[in-house]
Amino acid sequence: MKGLGADQPYWDALSEGRVVMQRCEGCQKWNWPAVWRCGNCGSWEHAWHPRELKGQVFSWTRTWHHFGAPAELKPPFVTVVVTLDDTDERRLLGVLMPDSDDICIGVRVRGEVHKVHLEDEQIPAIRWSLSPQQTIGDSV
Repeated sequence: MKGLGADQPYWDALSEGRVVMQRCEGCQKWNWPAVWRCGNCGSWEHAWHPRELKGQVFSWTRTWHHFGAPAELKPPFVTVVVTLDDTDERRLLGVLMPDSDDICIGVRVRGEVHKVHLEDEQIPAIRWSLSPQQTIGDSV
């Protein structure tokens, strides 16, 4: 994946099965989407740090119709926006696997990077699952 701009290190790491997030060296604020210059302090200095894919569901939707998604996503499937732990509430998108009736805002999830087939390419994606210790009463 070439020429994607300030977020290139994110995509490179994702292609390798890892997640890295950008943090400003000036004020230590996490930036996502990635930036060239920090909007908080104006610094041009940033570093990329490995992050665990752990967090809680910020939003979710269940898709009932095929709309050109990768073949392995058979409707219905759940797409989630997850607030990552320890990143100033930065959020990443992915698919909940397996689908669950226990999905709700605030539920704890863990993620893993995998590849999906889209047309003639394999692209990196994040697959989320409910945290093992999670029960519906634990949600926020």
